[in-house]
This record gives sequence, structure tokens and C-alpha cells, in this order.
Amino acid sequence: MQTVPDCELRLATIDDIPTILTFIRELADYEHMLNQVVATEESLRYWLFDQRKAEVLLATWRDEPVGFALFFHNFSTFLGKAGIYLEDLYVRRHVRGTGCGKALLRKLAQIAVERGCGRLEWNCLDWNQPSIEFYLSLDAHPMDDWTLYRLTGDALNNLANS
Repeated sequence: MQTVPDCELRLATIDDIPTILTFIRELADYEHMLNQVVATEESLRYWLFDQRKAEVLLATWRDEPVGFALFFHNFSTFLGKAGIYLEDLYVRRHVRGTGCGKALLRKLAQIAVERGCGRLEWNCLDWNQPSIEFYLSLDAHPMDDWTLYRLTGDALNNLANS
């Protein structure tokens, strides 16, 4: 367990699913995307714990769950090693600036190093200036020459069935 004054971190268990879903909804609301959340406790149970496709670190501040980091392994063909992709990082507003967000990222970096990974990476919305400044303060570098592409819903099914 990692500790920053009053901030404790641990890997989530199946009993934490309701808390994880609450954080997902709070993050989506912050990002103005709450209407896009279709995750359920059942889908999280299946993908996180039955299929083990991702992991979740939970942050607790003074015995209150206050944030999470959901991550999974990816692979760099150029490095020839796995990496960690941080899908979501969220800390409740009233504890931002306490060190919990930094503790979550530090723990992810430690996990990446312990597992022999070559990198830790994530995306950030262009308008989220507080997060951008936070990431830059950690010496993270934006990948300006890359564009994220995505297939979902009908487009994904159309390509799969073509």
C-alpha cells in the first residue's frame, strides 16, 4: 500500500465495483460525457475481474474513497516490450492538490517499472488545462504528432462484418 499524507492506494477488489462505477460516472460528468456511460456493475465485474482485461487502483483520503486509476497493458513493437496504458485517472474535486493524483501516477509508474514495462501513457482532453499542467509538472510529454482514431458502434460492426 502506498501512502501520501492521508492518501492510501490499493488495487481494487470485486467488492469495489459500485465505487468504481460511481467514479466512472463522476469522471464522465466532469468531461461532459455522462450520456455516453453504458458501463454497469455486471460489465465491470466481467471485464475487470472475470476476464482480467484491466486493473484499478483506488485512492482513499481520510477513509473516504476519492479517486481511481483504471489501466491495462499495451505493447510497443518498437521497444519490444509491454507498456501500461492509463485509461482513466480521476480524483474528486475536494481532494485535488492533496497529492492523491500524483500518488496514483507514481504507483502506476512503479508498477510499470516492476513489471519491466517500457512506458506509461494516456490521453487527455485538449480543454482540460488543469490536468495538462499537472501532467507537464511530472515531466510527461504530449505526443503532438499522433492522432487517436476510434471505431465504435455501427462503424466497428460494419468493418467487422465487411
